Amino acid sequence: MANSINTNSAASYASANLTKSNHLLQKSLSKLSSGSRIVDPADDAGGLAVSMKMKAALNRVDGVSSNISNAVSFLQTQASALANFSAVVSRMSELAVRISDATQNETDLDNYFTEYSLLKGELGKIAADKFNGIALFSSDPNSSLDVHVQEDGSSPQSILRMDLSNAVLAAVSSPASAADVKALSISTYTAALQQLATYSAAAGASMSELEQALNRNRSLKVNLEQANSRIADTDVAAESTRLAKANVLVQSGSNAVVKANQSKDALLRLLGI
Repeated sequence: MANSINTNSAASYASANLTKSNHLLQKSLSKLSSGSRIVDPADDAGGLAVSMKMKAALNRVDGVSSNISNAVSFLQTQASALANFSAVVSRMSELAVRISDATQNETDLDNYFTEYSLLKGELGKIAADKFNGIALFSSDPNSSLDVHVQEDGSSPQSILRMDLSNAVLAAVSSPASAADVKALSISTYTAALQQLATYSAAAGASMSELEQALNRNRSLKVNLEQANSRIADTDVAAESTRLAKANVLVQSGSNAVVKANQSKDALLRLLGI
């Protein structure tokens, strides 16, 4: 190779390699400092797209889990109301039996009916209870609340429907006098209690289903996080090895540039400079 002053190919080549090594060093430092394997789209465009979709799915899973937890709280509140319903109706049925006692005088009947009337009002209060502004019960037999239990919402199983129909028979709370209470069959109360029991069982089944859905979403979140981690997170051990390699290349490259530039010293000596 001819010796020339204007061109130093060795220095240019060494400088190009130093630039490349320095880029690798900075890339490794960025990945280690950020914890992300993909610091810009060019690192893994396909992986970045998959990771973005997984992150969106994770956000939806969190939203669904929050909705399910709120629905469980709703059902727990409803279950407490149903227990109060049952206790009130049970006491009303006892009072109805006492009012039907032929040996009771008018004063006794009035006392029993006073309590009965108060309990009747209590039923109305319980029936009007709300959870965050949402009625626990409805007089509409087809009333319900839909809860999304899957993040993709792609199947009929992704929605759980909670029944809100009023579980208390209107006949239980309709009597206006002790005589009206006497006229009611005890079967009216037993039917109401049976209806409450059936309704409570349905609410309990919905609560169990929601708990299972919540567990499934927790498992899905773990799996999505693991899959996304394999795509997007830095493998610290592997990246540390690449960092060490890049660091050595930068140091050796810097030294090579210096040596390549010094190679022109011989020409300067020939010129007597």
